[in-house]
Amino acid sequence: MGKGTGFGKVILFGEHFVVQGVPGIVSAIDLAAHAEAKKTGEGITIKDERRGAKGYTEKKRTQQKESIERMLEIMGIDLEKASLEIRLGGNLPSFSGIGASAASSVAIARAIAEELEMDLSDQRINEIAYEAEKAYAGTPSGIDNTAATYGGLIWFKKNLSGGPNTIERLSIMGPVEIVIGNTGVVADTRKMVASVAERKKHEPEKYNPLFNQAESLAFEARKALEDFDIKKVGRLMNENHRLLQQIEVSSKELDYLINLALDHGAFGAKLTGGGGGGCMIALTPRKELQNAVANAMEKEGFEVLRTKIGVQKL
Repeated sequence: MGKGTGFGKVILFGEHFVVQGVPGIVSAIDLAAHAEAKKTGEGITIKDERRGAKGYTEKKRTQQKESIERMLEIMGIDLEKASLEIRLGGNLPSFSGIGASAASSVAIARAIAEELEMDLSDQRINEIAYEAEKAYAGTPSGIDNTAATYGGLIWFKKNLSGGPNTIERLSIMGPVEIVIGNTGVVADTRKMVASVAERKKHEPEKYNPLFNQAESLAFEARKALEDFDIKKVGRLMNENHRLLQQIEVSSKELDYLINLALDHGAFGAKLTGGGGGGCMIALTPRKELQNAVANAMEKEGFEVLRTKIGVQKL
């Protein structure tokens, strides 16, 4: 039986903007998807045992099937003859916005490769997971699968000419506590990415300056992280969320959770992922602050995750 793991992630800076070539900063978290694969002789079967938001599995099932078909094809496995039982688990819930699809794609690719005795590098696993992500995101930036594959904190820039993306590891003094709040609304990443691209195309006078601001913000955030100026990182996260509101990818649920986190002392807060629902993140260094913010959200009936950014290993 082959086994594989993929990190969950949060985007600290740049979601949506990275699709258009703006640099972004993504971090793995200390939660992961685990997969097992074994040859069965009965076609492709998937047993998804992850904890998730209500309706996630139903809404994503078609995309999940397509992602695995894409994965097998790029791995050179004949879809007509393939016979694998795939089990998905782990402590990363299948919420929208925390890289659940990318983490599962990386985990599945590694499990299949091990079961079929394919010696694949992390770079190749990352390429396979990117192809799988097309089923979920349409035209993915590549940032999610990169974090899921490599872990840690990553500076990412998509190459719009089709060449290799910029993937650079960032170093900080140590992991930092965060809270992830789930709105309970299942987001459609593919739809959100396409709608931003469409609006940018038809409203360049509004969108181009916002994308320029996002690029400047990313460089400022990189320096703040490397200096371990966590208060400044939080302020910049707030600015990033304001930009995401202006490109119309936030929602009333996300904004409510973000304001709740800030009211209870979070250094900064923003949506993470495609938006339109899914999850937000709050920067809460120290366990005491993390618990205060998490408890406030839980009292309002929201499901939360207490985790850390900058995680190198599980």
